[in-house]
Amino acid sequence: MHFFPDPQTFISFTIGSLTFDIRWYAVLIMTGALLAYYVSRKDVIKARYIDPEFFDSLFVYTLWVGIVGARIWYCVFFNFKYYFSDPIQIIRVWDGGLAIQGGIVFGAIFAYWYIKKNHYPFMKLMDIVLPNVLIGQGIGRWGNFINKECHGGEISEEFFNGVLSFLKQGMYINGHYYEPLFFYESVLCLLGWALIHFVLKKYQNKRGDLAYAYLMWYGVIRFFIEGRRTDSLYLGNFKMAQLTSIAFLIVGLLGYFGAFQKLLMKYKPTIFFDFDGTLVDTRESIFEGYRALFRKYSSEDKFTDEIKDEVIGPALKDLFPKYFPGVDYDTLYKDYHARQVEVAKISNHPLPNCETVLKSLHEQGYKIAIISTRTKEGITSILNDFNLQGYIDDICGLRDVEKLKPDPEGIFKLVNRNKWNREVIMVGDSLMDMGCGYNYGAYQVAFLNDEQRYDDMKAASNVAITDLSELLEIVKKDVAFTYDEK
Repeated sequence: MHFFPDPQTFISFTIGSLTFDIRWYAVLIMTGALLAYYVSRKDVIKARYIDPEFFDSLFVYTLWVGIVGARIWYCVFFNFKYYFSDPIQIIRVWDGGLAIQGGIVFGAIFAYWYIKKNHYPFMKLMDIVLPNVLIGQGIGRWGNFINKECHGGEISEEFFNGVLSFLKQGMYINGHYYEPLFFYESVLCLLGWALIHFVLKKYQNKRGDLAYAYLMWYGVIRFFIEGRRTDSLYLGNFKMAQLTSIAFLIVGLLGYFGAFQKLLMKYKPTIFFDFDGTLVDTRESIFEGYRALFRKYSSEDKFTDEIKDEVIGPALKDLFPKYFPGVDYDTLYKDYHARQVEVAKISNHPLPNCETVLKSLHEQGYKIAIISTRTKEGITSILNDFNLQGYIDDICGLRDVEKLKPDPEGIFKLVNRNKWNREVIMVGDSLMDMGCGYNYGAYQVAFLNDEQRYDDMKAASNVAITDLSELLEIVKKDVAFTYDEK
């Protein structure tokens, strides 16, 4: 095994009679790709609802498809007749010849298919990944330096005096000095990544802005870099990279300024509702159930206003031991449920505009689910009482999960089971609901129906509403419905 046997080779080793070389070009490309993956994966983990294992698979598959695409692009536009008259030459990638724009195009096509197949939002992932591709491109360009390619025309030796002197030897090719275009592109790629990642990201207005910014930035710099190159790929009399750059720029501009919003089908997030206090006002029946238990197993005087605030939201199994230690859960539940049934039809009622909102969302094609600490059977019974069941696609109740809210297990379970879009809007009236949405990575809508919780609920949510009908305007927003949306 030999390290650095020549300027272009990182390591050379033999197995039997075969000799293998790992070139600096490959090392630098993979280093750039892995750094882009690392930064992207941190954002994926931050998003919460994107499975990191899915992203790992997406990276590996897209990387290989991108390499194949980059090779095909090069072979087609460098010397089509040569490569396709002798197809074995196509696979001889170690002899050189990859075109990054072909890798981006092929990789994006595959990624679109794979992301949609797994029911993730394509543009959300492109906002995460594409700007970080600039890291890979910026580092990968130094492989061109090692290979003495991606350069401009002849220049004088004096050009490399000063800050560019470290490039002088590498740009001395066949007796002449050449303009280091690879260096310009590398610096501009890394500058573009910094501007998008640290500046534009703070002011992102809609889904796709960061991805479109990548296309615009790389389209512009590659167009002008390619105009000065002397080793370009051609389509007829035109430099292929410039044509592709123009396409990148046009798509980026149109997308950034919203031209595709009417052409593409509106992306519909999945909408999860809490039940008690969000869709149906069940407070009085809950109070009556607890009042009956305090009357029988403790003292009705102990059922204070403070305790009334505590019992709205949490599961019975969590509160019964606190208030009635030593009493069997099943016995308590039987008495609690019996009293609730007695008063339910008198005291329960849908909250204002509940049916109107559910009906409208259902007719627009949104998938609607309920996640609650009440049993699924209890929820279904109340929904049927008010003819609301037909608007609900699925329900996650008390017995359907091992971990209740604020754990997001219920959201993950229904999304995976139904193969729904994984971007979620969580609508609830308690901090427990907001915690559940946050832990999943959902866009959180706080339904403010309790003045004492106003400030805390607003702080824990993306947006707060006082009437369910406001939700119909929220779903029209062209944003990424995730917890970190402004």
